[in-house]
Amino acid sequence: MIRSLKDTLVLPLSSSCPSSTMILPSSCVSGDEVYSTSSSSVSLDSSVFFTETPSYSTADFLEFFVVNVGGSRHVLSPDLLASHPETRLGKLARCSRESALELCDDADFLENEFFFDRNSQTFQYVMNFYRTGRLHVREELCEISFLQEIQYWGIDEHRIDACCRERYHRRKEQKETLDIQREFEPEDHDEDFVGAAFPALRRRLWDLLEKPKSSRAAGTFGLLSFSFVVLSVVNMVLISVDFEEGFEESDAGFDAPLLSVVLEHVCMVWFTVELALRFLCVRDKAGFSRSVPNVIDLLAVLPFYVMLAVERLHGESAELVSVGRVVQVLRLFRSLRMLKLGRHSTGLKSLGLTIAQCYEEVGILLLFLAVGISIFSAVIFALEHDVPATTFTSVPAAWWWATTSMTTVGYGDVRPDTAVGKLLAFLCILSGILILALPIALINERFSSRYFGLQVKEAAAQHAEMLRMLERGSVGGVGVNLRDAYARSVLEMMRLHGEERASSRSSVEDDLW
Repeated sequence: MIRSLKDTLVLPLSSSCPSSTMILPSSCVSGDEVYSTSSSSVSLDSSVFFTETPSYSTADFLEFFVVNVGGSRHVLSPDLLASHPETRLGKLARCSRESALELCDDADFLENEFFFDRNSQTFQYVMNFYRTGRLHVREELCEISFLQEIQYWGIDEHRIDACCRERYHRRKEQKETLDIQREFEPEDHDEDFVGAAFPALRRRLWDLLEKPKSSRAAGTFGLLSFSFVVLSVVNMVLISVDFEEGFEESDAGFDAPLLSVVLEHVCMVWFTVELALRFLCVRDKAGFSRSVPNVIDLLAVLPFYVMLAVERLHGESAELVSVGRVVQVLRLFRSLRMLKLGRHSTGLKSLGLTIAQCYEEVGILLLFLAVGISIFSAVIFALEHDVPATTFTSVPAAWWWATTSMTTVGYGDVRPDTAVGKLLAFLCILSGILILALPIALINERFSSRYFGLQVKEAAAQHAEMLRMLERGSVGGVGVNLRDAYARSVLEMMRLHGEERASSRSSVEDDLW
């Protein structure tokens, strides 16, 4: 039966058509060239085949495209694809055969079908974009995976419609926060022990150092490590109190009592051994050295050994005049050991992640404060510098007053005397309240989100550890029922997930209102 002239046919081509065998619309041939064969095929021995490659674009011989994405076939017209020429399919609609094979994974020119090994679910939204010009993101899709897909199809993320844009960027910020969190938290190196020397010993030692809930010994070690951090901080404070009360001084600074010196040495030895054991356990030494908590641990112990070396050199050489000042500066770095508490505190981790994530908001806040301080200090100097015995002797001297006023501290050591100056002080305080209040809600929301996220992560880690112990049949110790502990970890995870969903739902409702 002869096909309709509107149907697509496989035909031997005349000289007026492209010189190869392909699927063509019937408009390219006359009616008497239609063959009534059931197979509609042409033998490869036919003389109509040429060795030269045509330079025609795909749009010249296709009335439609069959796009096969992940096994799902979609029929699209070239005109529809050409409406977005900057995209991958738009380029495919107007390119040559050779270029078409560079834009897709495979192609069947006899069937007008182009194959793409991509996510078929995401392609539904890509098709909707071609048809409507609007790009939407559904709630259940992963925003990061969606971004990778639309980038593959040549669609910019700025094309996302306004109704989905805010949710998309919020999820994207969460992904960036997870990247920051990986920098602040040491990664789990369980897989690193496979194929390493003494893998069993390394695993036990790593669990002892990094997983305080994995066993009773690990919990005791974690408590002991926390106690040494607190003891070191308290000892550092007591040394300064002893110095102010006039204990014996030396040329290099001051000498603390014997007990403080002993405590300082014991704490530093503990921190050094702990850091060295962690370093010996891991195989990725470079990644371990770049981790923020490990850098903090190194900075907490390094000044102690530098001070010992400097004091020894000071005792041997009289030419080091500024050694005392160097030692005093190095002793200031001992305050960094307080940051070691972040390794044992979820709240401090959340605070660090919040500050790292909200650096733009904090920068804008500081910029607003700097502008306000500059303006109010210049105006108050112009109003008060002629008053007898005024404290506003210059604009830099007025910066202190403007800073304490805008931050609502108001020490009172510097204050205006004129009525206009007091009115300006009121405006300065009021503007400071408004400026500080703007980013606080956002920072608080992100802090709560990070805090819940870390709690869920810790509960999930405990849950996984209990599950591994149950699978190994390990004994949890005297009076410890692993099945009960596992059940408690499951309930804790469910509770935290419920609180996190409730918090997210409340945040979304607030955004809608």
